[in-house]
Amino acid sequence: MASASFRSTVVAPRRAWSRAIGLAACQIALVASGCGGGGESVSAPPRAPAGLTFRAPFADGATIPARYTCAGRGERPALLMGRVPSDARELVLVVTDPDAPGGTFVHWTAYGIPPRTVTLPGRRAHQGRNSAGGIGWTPPCPPKGDRPHRYVFSVYALRAPSGLEQGTEPGDVIGALDGAIASGRVVGRFGR
Repeated sequence: MASASFRSTVVAPRRAWSRAIGLAACQIALVASGCGGGGESVSAPPRAPAGLTFRAPFADGATIPARYTCAGRGERPALLMGRVPSDARELVLVVTDPDAPGGTFVHWTAYGIPPRTVTLPGRRAHQGRNSAGGIGWTPPCPPKGDRPHRYVFSVYALRAPSGLEQGTEPGDVIGALDGAIASGRVVGRFGR
């Protein structure tokens, strides 16, 4: 189904519209407390053995470029990975802000990702709800005046398919990560 994939020929206008809606929702939430303060808090994702190679368009620990945040266009960053264990059956991506005022804020979940995928989340991935209430990516947008927040981009390899459907709640996606056989992560920072 085209709406559940990332096929650029079919969903490019939808993606642009979805990104605009997500950014607008983030900016509306900003009036109250900034993205990261208004949504439901979830538990932090579990630790899993390291081993996956995982790269973002910024260095680990560096500032996230404005184009991927509410200070820019709010684009979803392309993520690259490798060294997936041969017994992995699914990859799951989770992006969180553990420094959000109300607790861990989920900016993005993607799952059902085939283990041979190199660019995340890939064409066949499902996307879950974020803590702002939308589906898919919501850009970093911490409250003005806060110290820069940490945005943790994590990918997990699962030994069995999760069975998660499009639009799954953040807590359910994080709950499906127990028993992950490998992981990788990159942390970016952003403040306003």
